[in-house]
Amino acid sequence: LLHRQVDPSADNEVLAKGLPASPGAGVGVVCFDADDAVEMTKDGQKVVLARPETNPDDIHGLFAAEAIVTSRGGMTSHAAVVARGLGKPCVSGCEDITIDLNSETITSGDKVIKKGDIVTVDGSSGRVLIGGAPLIEASFSEDFEKVLSWSDEYARLEVWANADTGEDAKRARSFGAKGIGLCRTEHMFMAADRLPVMQRLVVADGHEERAKALEELKVMQKQDFYSILKEMHGLPVIIRLLDPPLHEFMPKERDLEEELKALEAAGKGSSAEADRVRKVMAKVESLKEANPMLGFRGCRLGIVYPEIPAMQASAIFEAVLDLVDEGVDIYPEIMVPLVGLETEMEFFREQIDNIAKEYMEKSGKTFSYKVGTMIEIPRAAFVADDIARHAEFFSFGTNDLTQTAFGFSRDDAEGKFLGHYEDKGVLPVNPFHELDREGVGVLMDIAVEKGRKVDPELSIGICGEHGGNPASIAFCHKAGLDYVSCSPFRVPVARISAAHAAMGTLS
Repeated sequence: LLHRQVDPSADNEVLAKGLPASPGAGVGVVCFDADDAVEMTKDGQKVVLARPETNPDDIHGLFAAEAIVTSRGGMTSHAAVVARGLGKPCVSGCEDITIDLNSETITSGDKVIKKGDIVTVDGSSGRVLIGGAPLIEASFSEDFEKVLSWSDEYARLEVWANADTGEDAKRARSFGAKGIGLCRTEHMFMAADRLPVMQRLVVADGHEERAKALEELKVMQKQDFYSILKEMHGLPVIIRLLDPPLHEFMPKERDLEEELKALEAAGKGSSAEADRVRKVMAKVESLKEANPMLGFRGCRLGIVYPEIPAMQASAIFEAVLDLVDEGVDIYPEIMVPLVGLETEMEFFREQIDNIAKEYMEKSGKTFSYKVGTMIEIPRAAFVADDIARHAEFFSFGTNDLTQTAFGFSRDDAEGKFLGHYEDKGVLPVNPFHELDREGVGVLMDIAVEKGRKVDPELSIGICGEHGGNPASIAFCHKAGLDYVSCSPFRVPVARISAAHAAMGTLS
């Protein structure tokens, strides 16, 4: 209903199969470089961006492309998450194909697709088709709008959306979202004009250099938060503080090596530019971790570098004050990621409250806000009563909670063995697609019970991709959550599922 689809009668040959990372269908000529995607789009061509994997440096190419294909990565890879947010089709983790950036080819067995060849990406089924398949346009009828309004009358759970820009928020609201359950601030740093500033922050040696980069980022973030909060006037907006490890904002090591070689070949090996590249390479090396998902990220970053969350909180409150002046009704909520200790939550609650108090005293104005956390590691569920003493809301980050509960690395598991587990009946379904009730669900039940013993009014929701899965929504209804949050394009289905759960027709 919300995305173009491949016509079922299409008989195009299948080039590759991967993960249905973002629904919909797109047709275009293949290109292998983000800059090329932008230039080809300017020339009026529709392009499909093919990469082994994408990173923040490719963000402008993802914006320009009709669809994205990667040979590596899972449902929470960079390409998958960005594509879902943009509403663009994406097939990730096509491990049976080779995407060669040097020769600019996609090879699958004896089939070779070259730059400029046309392919169709079916993100709903996880297929890449040779040639341009006929598509069926999306339609959103008045009858369906009526069904949605009926659903809202029956549902107890509210449906919120994940949104990282004002445009995302506008789209989410148009689909009926009652709030923003996850605004990922790291995505704001990945725009082409911002990434260099973020990289300067990461590489900075001294306080002065770091402070300058932070001030530049604060100006950008303030405008981001202003846009989202204004778009969602009258509704809550949960803004998550910086979560991913810092290495995700840095150039790839291979790209840096090639850049340095080019400088040396041009006789510029002793230049300031070459020294800059070496400095970045040294920083990239120092940021390497054996297991980044469990490493130096989330609230751990903010405790070691408190100036980063302080900058983000300041940007939020400066945007809030501007909107207060305009008379806009806003409900900002600040979410601390990866908390597992009461003392971590206490640290951030005190920091954020102090910053808010300072802004109120300076401006002579008051505003309301909340501070809460994601429950995404098992320990947080077990000590949820302690954490609730300092948090005003919980949001289950079920992508990471599933990883940590199972001991799975999602991208590796989905690419290597989860398909075999499903085929052989070891697991009934992929636990990243449908919530694992017996394990992850029990952790959620524990957290809800413990948290609400301390604060019976504690707001609790879910912001992982499970928030758009019907069976998972039924569990959230039964567990007593207040809302589910999902990609804007999944909001209509979630609204209907919430009604079915309330009526007892979905369990």
